[in-house]
This record gives sequence, C-alpha cells and structure tokens, in this order.
Amino acid sequence: MRSEAEGAVPEEEQTVTSAEEDESPDEGKRKKKQGSFWKELPVLIVVAVVLALVIKAFAVQAFYIPSGSMENTLQVGDRVLVNKIVYHTRDIARGDVVVFNGVDSWDPETQVKEPGNPVSKALHSVGSAFGVAPNEKDYIKRVIGIPGDHVKCCDAQGRVTVNGVPLDEKSYLFTDPITHEQNKPSNDTFDVTVKPGQLWVMGDHRELSYDSRSHRGDPGGGTIPTSRVIGRAFVIVWPLDRLDTLPIPRTFKQAGFKAAGITAPATPMVMGLLGAFPITYLYRRRRQKL
Repeated sequence: MRSEAEGAVPEEEQTVTSAEEDESPDEGKRKKKQGSFWKELPVLIVVAVVLALVIKAFAVQAFYIPSGSMENTLQVGDRVLVNKIVYHTRDIARGDVVVFNGVDSWDPETQVKEPGNPVSKALHSVGSAFGVAPNEKDYIKRVIGIPGDHVKCCDAQGRVTVNGVPLDEKSYLFTDPITHEQNKPSNDTFDVTVKPGQLWVMGDHRELSYDSRSHRGDPGGGTIPTSRVIGRAFVIVWPLDRLDTLPIPRTFKQAGFKAAGITAPATPMVMGLLGAFPITYLYRRRRQKL
C-alpha cells in the first residue's frame, strides 16, 4: 500500500499556471477587441471629420447666430442648419430665411475678435465650419423681394408691399418680451425695384437689423447678389429647447402676388427637364423613320 508521500508530486515537478494561461478564450478576444478599438479610433475620427466637411461643403451646414437682427425668430447663440442643395432644385422664394456671404458687399454686422495665435485661428476656423463659432462675413436675413419685384414701404397702414400686395408680418416681426410691443415693418421709407440676380432682404428685428434698407448707398442699392446665397436656413437645432423649423410665413403665399417682371434664372434641373422632352421626342421620331 502506497503512502501519501509516495503519491505526492515533487515540488520541482509542480507547474504554476500564469494569469494568461488561466484566461478563457472569450476574455482574450475581449482584450484584443478593446485594443483594436483604441487603434482604430483615430481613423474613425478622421473619417468622421472628412465626412462632416464633405456634407458641409455640398449639402448641409450649421451656422451660429451672432446677433439679434432676426429676433424673435432666431436668438443670439442659436445654431441653424442650412440646406445648400435646395436652390439647385428651385429658385429662391419670398419669405425664405437665407444665409449669404457679404464679402466685398456689406460691412460686418458683428465684430469678431481676431484670434491671436495660429492655434486659436485653427480652432476658430473649425468652429466656424461646424457652426459653433461666429463668422463675421456671413449674414442671415429674410428674403422680401426677388428679381423683378417692386418692394415699397409704407402703405397707408404702415405695411411693406411687394408688387402692390401688403405683407402681414405680425407672425414673425420682433415683439418685446417685456412690453409686448411689436416692431413696425420699417421706420424708414423705401421704394425699390429689385434688379436681375439680386434680392431685397430684411431682418425680423426691424429696429436692430442692418439690412437692405441700410445699404441703399452701396452699388447694389441695398440688394444682395443671388450668387452669394449659401443656402436656406430650415431648422433650429440648438439649444434643444428651441428646436424648431423655419417655414415660409403664410403672407408670402398670397395668390395676389403677380409674377416678377424680371424672372429669376431657371434652375438647372428645371431646364434639364424642359430640354429632355423635345430631345426625346425627336429621337423617337428618327427611330420610327429608320
């Protein structure tokens, strides 16, 4: 009969299992996945930034609201999304809230302090691109008159008229939150016929907005070129408690508006469709004769 001592394994032959050997296959896979994630994270960030810049360049861009010229519709600090594709499918319409570039045409409405060092400049450029920092060269206003429109203020009731049709602007003009007094459509009188390729634009806070009325001494007579329009602001996305859309007010949908005397250039898509029908018709006729 063997003793316990005889059946024992000598100390020098005993093996010590390491922590790595004790790990289950699943735990090893988890560690590898975590390591892989951190290695891939920089690549994911770069891809995300590139995609965001591509979308910003061609489709939708965020903009920061730096002034109160569009109150109460837009407040200082709001972030809006701007559709940069919409005017490739339709013309700019009366009542649209548009963002446009004012370089070489209008002076900055707000002064933005120039960053003092290269790092600050780079951060400011990125912030402007993603709508978290103001850009003094971009403006946001409401389109009142399109090419060919006769825009005038004021009629007997103090209203702005477009082609003789009075605008009911109570739904969007600035109203003081304390006194509840609403801005007049304009404290200044004007009588303008909008030239081809131009727009007459005004802010909703008429007593504060430095808009077309204030630039009548400029070469464009206060109007801005349609070619400088970046896109249409269509939604407020920040802060979250102000999340809202920016539709065209009803007053701009009146049936009484007559067609503008000088029509805006047709959009490429419309021209393409109009051109496609006669070409297709001629092509079919030729095929039939053959």
